[in-house]
Amino acid sequence: MTVKAVKSRKKGIPKELIYEMRFGSPVYYRDYDKVLSGEKELEEVMGSSGLQAYLLILIASYLKENLDRNKYIVLGGELGYKFAPRSWYNLDIAVFRRESFSKLTDKYVRTAPEIVIEIDTKADLRRFENPQDYFHRKTQDLLDSGVKKVIWIFAKDRKIWFAERGNPWLIVNWDYDLDVLNGIKLNLFELFKKEGMEIDMVTSGYTLRESRRGKNDG
Repeated sequence: MTVKAVKSRKKGIPKELIYEMRFGSPVYYRDYDKVLSGEKELEEVMGSSGLQAYLLILIASYLKENLDRNKYIVLGGELGYKFAPRSWYNLDIAVFRRESFSKLTDKYVRTAPEIVIEIDTKADLRRFENPQDYFHRKTQDLLDSGVKKVIWIFAKDRKIWFAERGNPWLIVNWDYDLDVLNGIKLNLFELFKKEGMEIDMVTSGYTLRESRRGKNDG
């Protein structure tokens, strides 16, 4: 889709380039200005990287396998969450209690998840005085709305930002055993190993390669 296809009659930035909304103030997709100038297509700024998509499936599958399905439901894929009037966030992975989430509809959800897991962001951070302001505000908004734990996974730095209501926030490495829910630990390095994959740090970023040990090795 070209920029001509997303232009609205109103002046300003087309609504299709809005990534999230916070109390009536839009947060735009990263590189939205390149869509406006014609340098990029709309889909280019909306899509996920291979690593982001891999992490989302890996973590969501792990949670679905280990959580009690009679008590919890796992949703993912930029789930729209209306946390306040004129406000909504996209959530990569969200864990809900089944008793509080009994009906699926074609609308954004209004029920607060128990756990939210975010993998990087597609938000344009240039409008924030400090890029960390975006992560802090979104995390605090989610906690204030009733979410119990918010977990940010940063692929480039291999760091995890963990925030729990009523407790100090933590920044840990990917090899840390993170208590997600009911004693279930999340250790990204261990998950990759179980998949028969390794993570290499190279000058251009991350690459994934098949482990020499193989999937069937002890």
